[in-house]
Amino acid sequence: MGRLDGKVALITGGARGMGKSHVRHFVAEGARVVFGDVLDEQGAYVAAKLGDDRCRYIHHDVTSETDWAAAVASALDAFGGLDVLVNNAGILAFASIADMPLADFRRVLEVNAVGCWLGMKAVIDPMTKAGGGSIVNISSVEGFTGAAGLSAYSASKFAIRGMTKAAAQELGQFGIRVNSVHPGGVMTRMVLEQANSGRDGSRFLDGMPLGRFAEPAEISRLVAYLASDESSYSTGAEFLADGGLLSGPGY
Repeated sequence: MGRLDGKVALITGGARGMGKSHVRHFVAEGARVVFGDVLDEQGAYVAAKLGDDRCRYIHHDVTSETDWAAAVASALDAFGGLDVLVNNAGILAFASIADMPLADFRRVLEVNAVGCWLGMKAVIDPMTKAGGGSIVNISSVEGFTGAAGLSAYSASKFAIRGMTKAAAQELGQFGIRVNSVHPGGVMTRMVLEQANSGRDGSRFLDGMPLGRFAEPAEISRLVAYLASDESSYSTGAEFLADGGLLSGPGY
């Protein structure tokens, strides 16, 4: 018996990194998964490895209402329902406020924050008709604290934290739970690219009681818990998975 037996999940940004880990873990826990990304070659490869009976890949730009409607329809058509949304898709742009072009700032907000908002909006109707569901929004420790060079990313992750609480207030009456997950450093390509941007990562690790980055699967297990009925009384809550980073003044 898997933790997510009988569940149908829609996961964004699932072609690589944490998203790919979420897709694999959800399938392993018994869910049927539709996942999207704009990285079609990588996404198709992940889906082929997991099997058409359990997993489907679709091209999905999270800033597009049309793509959101198609993603929801794909889950309903392929697997007959939609119980879980994981708003995982996100991008990062590392630059000081003085040096960041306005277009880059807006792009991060469009993908990370507006994409999350559109996702919640898109699943309200099918989840309400089904009697409820679970929405898991992937924020970050940067949704709690800022960092030099990450003004756009921090703004978007603070936004996710706030809209999660607003959505929990609005959607609880329909049996829809909405929670946010706030990872710290996770060993993904995006983090490695950030490390190569010139930011000193030693202070980041020095302020972390566990003293290491997380493996993506460690975050996926938390996301699966929030997607499952085991977290049935949790909504509007923030779940940190940061190795203790924010537990003290070290960061």
